[in-house]
Amino acid sequence: MKNNLQNNIGLAFLRISASAMMLSHGYPKFQKLLSGDFEFGDPIGLGATPTLFLAIIAEFICPILVMIGFKTRWAALPTAITMAVAAFIVHAPDAFASKEKALLFLTLFVAIIFLGPGKFSIDKK
Repeated sequence: MKNNLQNNIGLAFLRISASAMMLSHGYPKFQKLLSGDFEFGDPIGLGATPTLFLAIIAEFICPILVMIGFKTRWAALPTAITMAVAAFIVHAPDAFASKEKALLFLTLFVAIIFLGPGKFSIDKK
């Protein structure tokens, strides 16, 4: 029983800490959208505005859902995909140090996808 409790606390810590750190990247993009500034990179050819909207969903809305544990595995997926694009497309020509943060976030959110939310989440209520 104790081990199960520790696992669930660990999963909650993983979800909440990874999401809180991701929000620090998503919130400025959300503020950018609210101010009417739609200029943004377009690494996969969708256009700047759609890419900004997708980045806000992946880096602001989905981390909130992951943090509270609602549809956790599905909510972690857009964030993982966005971090894969950041690491392997946006920062592809860069040195490892430039893509390391995206790779760390990718690793965290892939782990959340595989491990699930744990007991302390809306999904498990």
